Amino acid sequence: MANLKEIRGRINSVKTTRQVTSAMKMVSAAKFKKAQDDVDHIRPFVHKLQQIVGFLAASVDDIGSEFKGFKKYKTGKILMVAIASNKGLAGAFSSNIVKEVDRLMKEDYAADYAAGDVELVAIGKQVTKGLLSRQYKVANSYNELLDAPTQQAVYEVAGEFVDKFYTGQYRQIVLVYNEFVNAAVQRVSLKQLLPLSISEQDAEAAYHDFIIEPNKQEVLEALIPQAVRSVLYSAMLESLASEHGARMTAMSKATDNATELLGDLQLLYNKARQGAITNELIEIVSGAEALNG
Repeated sequence: MANLKEIRGRINSVKTTRQVTSAMKMVSAAKFKKAQDDVDHIRPFVHKLQQIVGFLAASVDDIGSEFKGFKKYKTGKILMVAIASNKGLAGAFSSNIVKEVDRLMKEDYAADYAAGDVELVAIGKQVTKGLLSRQYKVANSYNELLDAPTQQAVYEVAGEFVDKFYTGQYRQIVLVYNEFVNAAVQRVSLKQLLPLSISEQDAEAAYHDFIIEPNKQEVLEALIPQAVRSVLYSAMLESLASEHGARMTAMSKATDNATELLGDLQLLYNKARQGAITNELIEIVSGAEALNG
């Protein structure tokens, strides 16, 4: 059994750890509330914007030839944008994204990756480090977006993606990120950013008689870049809310585990202390008997 000094040292260490994890839990909880509000606000906007763009596109003949945002290029690379976190201590939040990218490279995009037609871009130091550790080449990183995820900063990056897609450098752009479900649940999602697609509901809505000014083509041309930027910004906000939720949950579990471990150590300390007292009493009694004898 460990001596009293060693157990006291472990107790103090666990207490310090519990204070840290508890503080991190409260910080994440405060950030999580704002991030959750941001997600709740942007989801209806992005959903409606995509509906409008899809409706307008469905009403235009040969949409792929007329608008580059819907064009399906036969050449060019596939750009995969992996979004995670700059910081750790969030459970499997970032590693899940790395695992999903790895799966996509080996399964869904295996032929393209083998041909060198898949380019990786990372947003988050943790996902960058994870991909590099698996021997994947990261063409570019936009880690600074997570430090200050302003709409303008995200829109500028989205503009770069759009320009490279329009020039045919990329034939497809996909996002891999954690979609926010609730504080304890994040769902790894794959979303195609470009080319834009038209759903069956949008195609059906296109046959309704709407009055659009000045005309469908001009409105659609103005909305396509806005839709792409909004989808990327929405994915960033989803990922941030998921990150804070994952870290809050991880720190809550760590605090609970520290409390449980502290109880076990305290019990061990009491047993050791009781044993030490018993030994001292035995020594005293034995010494007294020796003197009397």
